[in-house]
Amino acid sequence: MTFQDIFKSSFLENVGSVGAFDMVLALVLAFGLGMFIFLVYKKTFSGVMYSSSFGVTLIALTMITTVVILAVTSNVVLSLGMVGALSIVRFRTAIKEPLDIAFLFWSIAVGIVLAAGMIPLAVVGSLAIGIALLVFVNRKPHLNPYIVVLSCEGHTSEQKALDFLAGKVRKCVVKSKTAQKGLVELNLEIRMKEDNTDFINELADMDGINSAVLVSYNGEYMG
Repeated sequence: MTFQDIFKSSFLENVGSVGAFDMVLALVLAFGLGMFIFLVYKKTFSGVMYSSSFGVTLIALTMITTVVILAVTSNVVLSLGMVGALSIVRFRTAIKEPLDIAFLFWSIAVGIVLAAGMIPLAVVGSLAIGIALLVFVNRKPHLNPYIVVLSCEGHTSEQKALDFLAGKVRKCVVKSKTAQKGLVELNLEIRMKEDNTDFINELADMDGINSAVLVSYNGEYMG
């Protein structure tokens, strides 16, 4: 074995497997589309507490996926080793919002498509997905469900309140009812006709109504 054989390695042979221009172009596009995904996430967020770190994660995930796929496509042997290495990785972070899963897969998909050289597909696909999310997620707030917590003094005031709500909202459904002596508490799911909550003030001022509380509801939390 000669001195040259000692330093002869396939590792050094892979240095130029991916061109510098390809790397720079792919990473710049990945950063740009990652920023677009981040902005769409910021505009469509409707959870309890906004996390800026998750938005940065979307940008980083797009770029990281691009780097990984560039390496995999340049070497078939490396792709097999990469599959084995990634198969042992386990992520334990809980996803609180179902829509966050879509953004994570979106970032990964953009990174894969960009590294595969399908730039038009990545750009046009991202624009289409972003527009769809902006249209369907940012709906008018009065179409979302609300919960009315109502405290009444008896059956007469209860029926009067229900009749009043039936004329003020698009839909009113009793979700639960608690009856005690001289007190009735109702939880009502409503769909408002317009973005105006003044009817709750009128409801609270009615005779026989102790209190009326309106809270937004998205199926997982109230706030």
